[in-house]
Parts: sequence; structure tokens; C-alpha cells
Amino acid sequence: MLQLLTFAYLFKMNFKINWDALGVATSFACALHCALLPLVFTSLPVFGINVIENFGFEISMVILAFAIGIYSLYHGYKKHHHNLLPIVIFIAGFIFLVLKLFFIDYENWLLIPGVTGIIAAHLINYRSCKIHNHAHADDCDH
Repeated sequence: MLQLLTFAYLFKMNFKINWDALGVATSFACALHCALLPLVFTSLPVFGINVIENFGFEISMVILAFAIGIYSLYHGYKKHHHNLLPIVIFIAGFIFLVLKLFFIDYENWLLIPGVTGIIAAHLINYRSCKIHNHAHADDCDH
């Protein structure tokens, strides 16, 4: 019975997700997947596991990075700082990330600016949100 009450209490707690931190983490995970996974997990195909060049996995990582990034950056823009710079940097980085999927020969050259742009956008957004902390302009409607 005590466990049920504890479980119910946990559901009533307010959990706050730092979307910029999650965006940086997923971008970092993508960079690790693309750069280090081939070096570390070269023996995975022996066991029938292929995540090194799995196009479906790469697409899902790109979609996840895009979904978290857009939500995080839009929230920061709308609710906090009204600065388009993080969104512009994110879109530029994301374009490199998508191009990486199609130009396999230049994959590593496109990955570096892509992930750097996405991480930089999240860091700029995070810092801008902390600095402004709901400091709204006169044209805000919230």
C-alpha cells in the first residue's frame, strides 16, 4: 500500500524538462553514433547487430534531434528571449545533418558543422533564456 501511495505521489510531482539540455544530449549522442560507433562497435555485425550503417536508425536520430530542437528553440523564442539567432543556427546545422544522409562520401565533413551548429543553437538558446528570464518586450501577447 505504501508503494502505491509513493507511486501516486510521484505522478503528482511537477517534472520540468530542460529541452535545451535534452537537445544537446541528443545531438551529442548523434555525434557519438556517427564518429565513435564505427571504431568501438566494429564487431557488432558478428552478432547480427547493424547500427553502424543503419539508415533507419540515422533517420530516427535526425528526426529526434529536429523534434526536440524545434520545440526547445521555439519555446525559448516565444516565452523568453525573442531572438531568432538560435533558430537560424539550428536550421543551418540541421541542413548539414540532412545533407550528411545523402552525401555519404562527405559524411564526416558534413557531420562536424551540423552537430556543432545544433549544439551551439541549444547553448545560445539556453543562455538567452537564463539571461532574459521572462523579460518580455511590449509586443508580447503572453
